[in-house]
Amino acid sequence: MAGIWRDFAVAVITAFRRRDEQAIVDERRRAVERLAEETIRREQRATDPPE
Repeated sequence: MAGIWRDFAVAVITAFRRRDEQAIVDERRRAVERLAEETIRREQRATDPPE
């Protein structure tokens, strides 16, 4: 009976941990996208001729 509760606890903890890890992965991806967009904008401003 203890094995069932242990397995249940491990499953719950694993589910929460995976959700946290996915949130971290998503935040890193968004940060990289924002950095790429800002870098592209900066490069375009540097190469555009002034009006």
